[in-house]
Amino acid sequence: QVQLVESGGGLVQTGGSLRLSCAASGRTFSNYAMGWFRQAPGKERSFVAAIGWGGVHINYLDSVQGRFTISRDNAKNTVYLQMNSLKPEDTAVYYCAADQNWGLLLRGTSVYWGQGTQVTVSS
Repeated sequence: QVQLVESGGGLVQTGGSLRLSCAASGRTFSNYAMGWFRQAPGKERSFVAAIGWGGVHINYLDSVQGRFTISRDNAKNTVYLQMNSLKPEDTAVYYCAADQNWGLLLRGTSVYWGQGTQVTVSS
């Protein structure tokens, strides 16, 4: 079992920044690729960013490339999502996910998920 707890969400104005954190426990963190997903009201949960075990492999949703940065600290069992230049369309509940399989993680079919943290961007 892997337990994931997100934090760092909140209300911010357009153009502002937030940093989300996801703290993991239960298994060896460095054995898992980590990802961030989001779900806006009335929409399905969708991929935002992912980072591989050693932090070398990184993928982003096209619309966040250049604005969001995913990183991980294996010593702290934590993955981060730095979000800059936020837009109203970034408003969603953001979820952290973990998987040992990169493909499953990117497809959003991971077994392990956090409870989510709300990000609201006002115009």
